[in-house]
Amino acid sequence: MTQVIRRKSKTEPAPPTTLFLFGAHGDLVKRLLMPALYNLKRDGLLGDGLRIIGVDHNAISDEGFANKLEDFIRNEAAAKVGKGDQALDPQVWARLAKGISYVQGDFLDDSTYQALGAKIAASGTGNAVFYLATAPRFFTEVVRRLGASGLLAESPESFRRVVIEKPFGSDLQTAEALNSCLLKVMTEKQIYRIDHYLGKETVQNILVSRFSNSLFEAFWNNHYIDHVQITAAETVGVETRGSFYEHTGALRDMVPNHLFQLLAMVAMEPPAAFGADAVRGEKAKVVGAIRPWSIEEARANSVRGQYTAGEVDGKPMPGYRQEEKVAPDSNTETYVALKVMIDNWRWVGVPFYLRTGKRMSVRDTEIVICFKPAPYAQFRDTEVDELEPTYLRIQIQPNEGMWFDLLAKRPGQALKMDNIELGFAYKDFFEMQPSTGYETLIYDCLTGDQTLFQRADNIENGWRAVQPFLDAWQQDSTLQNYAAGENGPQAAEELLARDGRVWHGLG
Repeated sequence: MTQVIRRKSKTEPAPPTTLFLFGAHGDLVKRLLMPALYNLKRDGLLGDGLRIIGVDHNAISDEGFANKLEDFIRNEAAAKVGKGDQALDPQVWARLAKGISYVQGDFLDDSTYQALGAKIAASGTGNAVFYLATAPRFFTEVVRRLGASGLLAESPESFRRVVIEKPFGSDLQTAEALNSCLLKVMTEKQIYRIDHYLGKETVQNILVSRFSNSLFEAFWNNHYIDHVQITAAETVGVETRGSFYEHTGALRDMVPNHLFQLLAMVAMEPPAAFGADAVRGEKAKVVGAIRPWSIEEARANSVRGQYTAGEVDGKPMPGYRQEEKVAPDSNTETYVALKVMIDNWRWVGVPFYLRTGKRMSVRDTEIVICFKPAPYAQFRDTEVDELEPTYLRIQIQPNEGMWFDLLAKRPGQALKMDNIELGFAYKDFFEMQPSTGYETLIYDCLTGDQTLFQRADNIENGWRAVQPFLDAWQQDSTLQNYAAGENGPQAAEELLARDGRVWHGLG
């Protein structure tokens, strides 16, 4: 029987730290990081020793920067921290704002890093975290200058850590180059490659549900599971991110990070302990075991799509090529569906189908485990001689929870069956505080827990598995269109149909 995983309870405030937010005027800082820091302060998980220092090229005073953040959280991001007049507790904000300041500087100017060093020296603590909420092109430049300035040098009394957002490279070669750059100036234990999906309660609950319930572990293998579906569907388009998305696309944006992280949580072996090294080691093994398709196999096992004009929730929506900062003849995919195989004893023969897309009918991120049918039909010559598949559905967002489909006899004289759902929604069982999804990850970084962060080998294994699809699409970049409000192109349905399977309904 698998042992219950244990992790230190998150009740102690994070240690005194100077937190530098590079790209301080960007949306990530305003919409997600600062609301998350506010929530941590509200919950008593940030002590008075935390200093938050914005770093960017715009000129603004310390007070002006703090006021700008306060106004944004209260007026534009109230849903992240509450509702109405209670969206921002003035006492909580006052305690947080006391430690907020700002450094104006160019990321490529060495004098900027001298100013950061002076901030650390004046902080009263040697602990520092550098959060790179910048465009990816700045990652290597900022890290090199942090290293050259001596700002990454640790001592027995103080730590130095760097947080890097996705995309972590754009292919295997660039990911390896970025990892090489990082590891020249710091150790792996100082690097926190962040994936905000792993901060969601439901994602973390995958490990708890799998490894603390012996019922699940008994059938979590290819003897009982027919296939696995992982979906990340969005109703939004590219919004104001057209120029970024043109160089990224759905595959690079979602698959080697978000979707492969969900795959790893579902498919990993039980770790020896619930510690960072053990958990990350098992996840890296799973992603490393994804079968490397040939270019021909990758082409046959993938679908590229792009949304055209349509309707979402009854509202007309433009096509991708009509979006702001998108080329009118763009060949960038906004939808991707893939079939991958994991070549190890637990999962051999079990297909994993992944799909993600924008401007789909509903917002839905979920994992669906489809179980094999009963080994023989007891109900021959009845209306139910062909039984429906049984599913375990783990919904990450928006209705976080877990549901198990079971077949039951419908009341009456005739032998007829219906699917019933057993499960729970988080909101029905737990009091859920408003959250951005970054709270757990920021707290873990401040306290030195790398369990939910990606390691270099995991990142590179992910790109290694994706590379055949990139190579295949370079040779044949055919797009399958789908109208906004639909659930992807018809070719994605055919991808499963040829295996005798269908996508689970969204929502």
